[in-house]
Amino acid sequence: MGYTGKKGFSFAIKDKAAYRKITDAFKKQRKGATVADIAAQTALPLNTIRELVPLVADEYAGRLEVTESGEILYSFPQGFTSKYRGFRALLRRFTDTVLEGMKIAGSALFKVWIMVMLVGYFVLFMLIAVAALAVSVASSSSSSDNRSEGRGGGGGLFLAGSIFDLIIRIWFYSELTKAVDRSFNGRYYTERNARPKGKPLYKAIFSFVFGDGDPNGDWTAKEKQGIIAYIQANQGVISLPEYMVLTGCTPPEAEQALSACCVEFGGLPEVTPEGTLVYRFDELLLRADKRDRSFGGSSRLKRLKQFSSNPAKMNLWFSLINGVNLVFGGYFLFNALNTGAITSQAQFSTASYLYKVTYALSEMLLAHPLPFMVVGLGLVPLIFSALFWLIPSVRYFLTKQENEAIKQENLRKIGYGAMWSRPQGLSSDEIQADRPECRPKDLSAAQNQMIKEMGVYSIPEVALDTGGKAVYTFPELEREKQALIAYRASINPDASSLGDIIFDTR
Repeated sequence: MGYTGKKGFSFAIKDKAAYRKITDAFKKQRKGATVADIAAQTALPLNTIRELVPLVADEYAGRLEVTESGEILYSFPQGFTSKYRGFRALLRRFTDTVLEGMKIAGSALFKVWIMVMLVGYFVLFMLIAVAALAVSVASSSSSSDNRSEGRGGGGGLFLAGSIFDLIIRIWFYSELTKAVDRSFNGRYYTERNARPKGKPLYKAIFSFVFGDGDPNGDWTAKEKQGIIAYIQANQGVISLPEYMVLTGCTPPEAEQALSACCVEFGGLPEVTPEGTLVYRFDELLLRADKRDRSFGGSSRLKRLKQFSSNPAKMNLWFSLINGVNLVFGGYFLFNALNTGAITSQAQFSTASYLYKVTYALSEMLLAHPLPFMVVGLGLVPLIFSALFWLIPSVRYFLTKQENEAIKQENLRKIGYGAMWSRPQGLSSDEIQADRPECRPKDLSAAQNQMIKEMGVYSIPEVALDTGGKAVYTFPELEREKQALIAYRASINPDASSLGDIIFDTR
């Protein structure tokens, strides 16, 4: 980061998201905070925090206090008003705000565009159908030749009339309104709820096509925060089975993940006098916030992904509307490619009724209506409608697979937790899955698989109970638990004390 003085500066921060997280974390601290305190709140690597904290302190006139242990306490008694107020600083903030606003606006416009395409084409095709019906009625009252010609294109007329009649019969507007606004009581809105409060239509359509986002989108950071909390509440020490309980990782995955944690948070593997491997994170204990960090023993479970938050009836209506657009788009594209421009009476007589009426109406507005018929009424709605169905269909199957993986991971947390808390005498059916988030499709196979996974780390002893069920005992897990308790008891808590302040920049 390079600076050019208090009235202007070059804000060259590579990781702006991390910088904002650190700033927000300091805003929550009433008193001074160490690097370990910020790591506990943000789950950012210690090296990243050490690199960015001085920049935060410089921009917001932070106060630095050095303790006897050599740790620095950062606080901001003057608040969080940036001292950089020059033109370049203001321009940078304005640019960032504009870019963020453009991103939000772009997302909203994309959602609105999808709605306009779906509803707009539906309305356009319905107007075309109405126009075709009107022309048919007018044609039937004219000469017998014209009536005969009208019967020649009866297929297109029947298609338009049937679809339009279907939409009228299902009370499209009122039903969709009820789906969007649940305060509708079937007849009218009450005065108290006169204004619709349901999900906006463009958001509902977007929810059907793309879903409502990942409910576990911030899971990685929150999981790391939980792991840090557990480490800080347990003398800075964690074992591989405990990490498996917290995360649902298999033994090989947990070993790899713990190695990464050591790099991020200054941890070191260490062997206890009993020969048990543990991971020690002394740097995470150097914190000023001494509030209780006790951890319940298992992290919260991941939530299952929803296909859509819309009512099923609403998604059905979207599918029906899209189906109408797909049929019309395919119809116009097929006829435009086969019939083409209507330039003679013979072509007009043999053309499909709905197509020739639409072509004749388009000629009133366009000199060359064929490109509009091919692209505007055929290709564009056909492709859009196909994607409108294809994307949710693919997403539906992917969501099922992702949810199954989530259930497996959640069940592993419960299963590993049961084995760790009761290493003596556990049967596979005692691993309870009392919530949908923990119940895979084949529960019995998943339970047995967890026993095998833990057996890779600690070979079990197997016995049969009176009912003939297999009961597993993990003597190595029991020995490791006792060794871990003794090891933590041997750690002096005063070793992580910050000590008194020996230097203050105030």
